[in-house]
Order: sequence, then structure tokens, then C-alpha cells
Amino acid sequence: MDFRQQHAIITGGSSGIGKATAKLLASKGAHISIMARTQATLDEAKKEIEAARASGDQKVVALSADVSDRGQVEAAIQSAIAQVGAPDLLFTYAGLSHPGYFMDIPIDVFEKLMAVNYLGTLYAVRAVTPSMQQRRRGHIVLMSSAAGIVGVYGYTAYCPTKFAVRGFGETLRAELKPSGIRVSVVYPPDTDTPQLTEENKIKPLETKMISGNVKVWSADAVARVVLQGIERGAFNITPGLEPTLLGWLHSVAAPGLRWYFDGIVKDAAKKKSPA
Repeated sequence: MDFRQQHAIITGGSSGIGKATAKLLASKGAHISIMARTQATLDEAKKEIEAARASGDQKVVALSADVSDRGQVEAAIQSAIAQVGAPDLLFTYAGLSHPGYFMDIPIDVFEKLMAVNYLGTLYAVRAVTPSMQQRRRGHIVLMSSAAGIVGVYGYTAYCPTKFAVRGFGETLRAELKPSGIRVSVVYPPDTDTPQLTEENKIKPLETKMISGNVKVWSADAVARVVLQGIERGAFNITPGLEPTLLGWLHSVAAPGLRWYFDGIVKDAAKKKSPA
């Protein structure tokens, strides 16, 4: 697939997988618009993306917006379109996570994660879809998670938001296909990003024991797999063996996984109990 002169809008594009995807696309000749909340972080990311460009005529735009605010998302995307042109690609990568025990997590955290992870995805997709429908082409890439395939202990606030993205993507794919618009959903494993660093500070022991057996990917490696998936026209993009197997076998494997996770939780309880 030729990404030259295509316009990619990336929410959450100032760090992590979003920034890695922006830099990789820039190296392939694409115009880039990144969105995130913090202007200073956006400005630094913009410099890195510009340095990765294949040619100096590629545009790189950095727009400050809170994806949980529909008005801000719509205004930012309209600004990106005005400055760069209609989008060919949308990546909804902005997201938050907050691991913890269910009853210890404040209810407003559940609401915030749903607002950012699901509604933020919805708002961005709604904002770009009309221009894609008008041109009868485009590709929308939604960021779910391996935790959007199977529920994981300690992620009661996070998993449901990523399950929502998964369901949204599955229904969206069917509705937009007749308009010439493709949809992909990405299910990355744990990835070395600033968000993972923050998560690790507050993860319950049980969650650490579960995730401790899984390879942590680099953001660059995930970005490469995502672009390969786009080039194949894949709907499900699953970097790594574990998400791939879960994607194929989650329904069959769910009882066994629950048994396995329950065993880890029991072992963790023993480790935490006084001798």
C-alpha cells in the first residue's frame, strides 16, 4: 500500500503507539495530524515526526484536544481537514487505564475511562466518516487491547471500555463497508509506553503476576504490525502470539483461562497473607 500523500489523523499521537505510528507513516510519505491533550508534549512529538518525514513537503499538524469532549474532537478534526485535507486514515489511539480492585476504584474513574476510551473513539469516527463517505474511501483503525478480548483480573474499569471498542468496530465494519471505508481493530499486548509505566505503579499483585508472563512489546514493533495489517486489509490486527491466539480461541479457551487466572489469584493471596 502506498501511504505517500495520504492524510493520517491520530488521536493519542503525542506518545506511545500513536507517536510511533505517526513517525512510521511520516517515513512512508504521509501527511500527519496528531491530537492529544498537552500542547507541550504535542510540540515535542511534532518535531520527532517532522524529523522522520520522507520529504520536506509533508505536513505535520499538532492539535490539542481532550477526546472525551465531543466539541473539542470535532473542532480539532475540522482544523486538521482545513489545514491538510480530507483524511485517508484515522487511528483512534487516545486511551487511559487504571488497574485496581473493583471496590477500591472510584466510580468517576469508571466514567472517565469509558468517556476517553470508548466515547473518544466514537467522537473521532463520527467526525471523519462524512468526508470518507463522500470520497468513498478511507480506513479507520480502532485501538482495543488484548484486554478487550478476555477480561483480566484488576481491570474492571478498563476491560469493558475495550470490549466496547471491539463491539463498535465489529458493527461499524459492516455498516461502512458499502461506502468503501475499511475498519480495523487492534488488540496489542502490554506495550512499553508511558501509560504502562503508570499502570505498573498501581497494579494489584494478582494483575502483576498475570501480566508478568507476557512479553512486553515496543511501541515501534506494534506500529509496524498495524501498518502491515492495514496493507493486508485485515479487520483484526493482533500483534504477538498471545493476542492472536486469544482472538481465535477466546470463546473456547475462556473457561480454562478463568481457571488459570483464579489459580494465580489464590497464589497471590497466599503470598500476601502473613506467615
